[in-house]
Amino acid sequence: MRPSLLDPLFAPVTALEGIGPKVADMIGRVVPADVTDRAARVADLLFTLPYSVIDRRSRPEIAYAAEGQIVTLEVTVDRHQPPPRGKSNVPYRVFAFDDTGQIALTFFHVKGDWLQKALPIGAAVVVSGRMEWFNGRPSMVHPDHMALASDAAGLPLIEPVYPLTAGLSSKVLRRAIGQALARLPDLPEWQDEKVMRPQTFPGFADALTRIHNPLQTIDAATDGAAWRRLAYDEFLAGQIALALVRARVRRLSGRPLTGDGAIEAKIRAALPYSLTGAQETALNEIHADLARPERMLRLLQGDVGSGKTVVGLLAMARAAEAGGQSALMAPTEILARQHFSTIAPLAAEAGLEAAILTGREKGRERTQILERLACGEIDIVVGTHALFQEAVTFHDLVLAIVDEQHRFGVHQRLAMTAKGNAPDMLVMTATPIPRTLVLTAFGDMDVSRLTEKPAGRRPIHTVTLPLERLDELMDRIESAIGEGQKVYWICPLVEESDEIKLMSAEDRFAMLKPIFGTAVGLVHGRMSGREKDEAMAAFKAGETRILVGTTVIEVGVDVPDATIIVIEHAERFGLAQLHQLRGRVGRGDKASTCVLLYKAPLGETAKRRLSIMRETEDGFRIAEEDLKLRGEGELLGTRQSGTPGFQVAHIEAHADLLEVARDDARLLLSRDPELQSPRGEAIRLLLYLFGRDEAVRLLRAG
Repeated sequence: MRPSLLDPLFAPVTALEGIGPKVADMIGRVVPADVTDRAARVADLLFTLPYSVIDRRSRPEIAYAAEGQIVTLEVTVDRHQPPPRGKSNVPYRVFAFDDTGQIALTFFHVKGDWLQKALPIGAAVVVSGRMEWFNGRPSMVHPDHMALASDAAGLPLIEPVYPLTAGLSSKVLRRAIGQALARLPDLPEWQDEKVMRPQTFPGFADALTRIHNPLQTIDAATDGAAWRRLAYDEFLAGQIALALVRARVRRLSGRPLTGDGAIEAKIRAALPYSLTGAQETALNEIHADLARPERMLRLLQGDVGSGKTVVGLLAMARAAEAGGQSALMAPTEILARQHFSTIAPLAAEAGLEAAILTGREKGRERTQILERLACGEIDIVVGTHALFQEAVTFHDLVLAIVDEQHRFGVHQRLAMTAKGNAPDMLVMTATPIPRTLVLTAFGDMDVSRLTEKPAGRRPIHTVTLPLERLDELMDRIESAIGEGQKVYWICPLVEESDEIKLMSAEDRFAMLKPIFGTAVGLVHGRMSGREKDEAMAAFKAGETRILVGTTVIEVGVDVPDATIIVIEHAERFGLAQLHQLRGRVGRGDKASTCVLLYKAPLGETAKRRLSIMRETEDGFRIAEEDLKLRGEGELLGTRQSGTPGFQVAHIEAHADLLEVARDDARLLLSRDPELQSPRGEAIRLLLYLFGRDEAVRLLRAG
């Protein structure tokens, strides 16, 4: 049950004066929380923070007010000049003066009698707005604020600017936020004095008041103490929620998985190479986790082609030595089949039985796999999320490996732990995630990083090329194919679109076909699974030499003798995706090239992206740069994946607070695991405020 103290904040915004369903719907479009599945609440308004402020403290006299500057002037009204009758397109002008000159206050489509009341002739008034000069004459069009000099004390000198939507005025939104602030109950302090003092954090209510009613520009700045206080509140709520998930998962007691290393030794002997130092370190960490009675929750981060699958397979070998089964879950069928083709032959060498289970296995074949899983004949099963959603029962599932984790959120992690008797969990991601994002999305996990490429991998030469030089590229590809090389050609769309003028995969395929004939293949997401497999198999076997496709080949496709990848309209792709795509080449022993084909002129961000791609192949550096360019929400695909998109905090600006919040959360829960102390009770309020109530439910389910 939510504490009744918070009821005023969880009321719908229609409970506020002057807000009906229509305005409430518009407010729902601008609040930072995702309110698609519920009505906007009063608390959402508190966290709708301004994105900038207007400083009206500049008070020059008319003659000294610069063009374009926002100024506040104290003037005397001289005369009114209404438009001629019937000429509604001519503005209404009010002339006013001070000791240095005259100004025209200009209004379009206004009622004259209203203006005569607001700006009576001979009155001293204060007006604030943007200064404009026409032919040497000063003017202010539709001043933002006007008041008699005697009433001007209430004029906001620092005015917050909020995000708006069609039909919602800043006046209405500000009034609603003011009412929300007035409803804020007297809440106990949930922050530790030891954190607050060095950071000069104000109290929660004081921080909200400062940001919404700033007296200085710093009050509403993201790097000001008030905003940082709220960002820290949000980080702490997130870190406590993750720590509670971790505690819950660990509490479902695992069991020690130990083995004699015999199966692992057979797989190592079957490998055509030896492991890198980073792979050995990661494996040692995994083995140590498996040997403990608590459950493993580990994130294995590796760059494209750093050899995560092999580390995962050797972990599964340990599970088999301990007498249990393992499951590997991949986000797409293509990737599941790719993993299976790598794993099955190596598993067979060690006497392990491996099977694949995706949506494509039907009828009798599917029934047999399910029966063999249930009776324990299958040691390793590879599949898509179908493995954990359908009526799949395991004989003894002890290890679950999830690939491409950023597509699964914390909720899915909890759902997966329900299968099997609390299996150990290893999560693999081929998208290097910046350290700060690892803390926010995977704070409940231990992390291993694979930072080296396997021996024999050659660096990839990356070049940028404008579309105007396509002919040169075609000549280069013709000679490469003559030398027996293979080429990927990636396009952003499947078919031509009227809205977006980009080259589609089907158009490019049609253009290359007359030149290269049957050597060109096509693969895209609208094909059936079988058609995709056939196109990939033909490319792998060398029946086709150029594979035109969309980003369906982004993850996990392995053709070692493909040496060139052309990414068309590279300016349309994000950094992480460009890096993923580039990783499709450079998998053999030949030198490889990535051609980033772009349409000029390039914007600043696109230019920066392409130059980073030229400068480095280090996925972790690319991920950090991507975070700077795009922000955390886009990077992790926040909306789909259940990873935290923040209402208040900005990872880029507040990353330093994350570490503090994580340490604070761990210390608090080690002393008060059920949140029953006075601070624990206050923290429960914080969890509700930032929408982490699932974590409170975990406490009760404990």
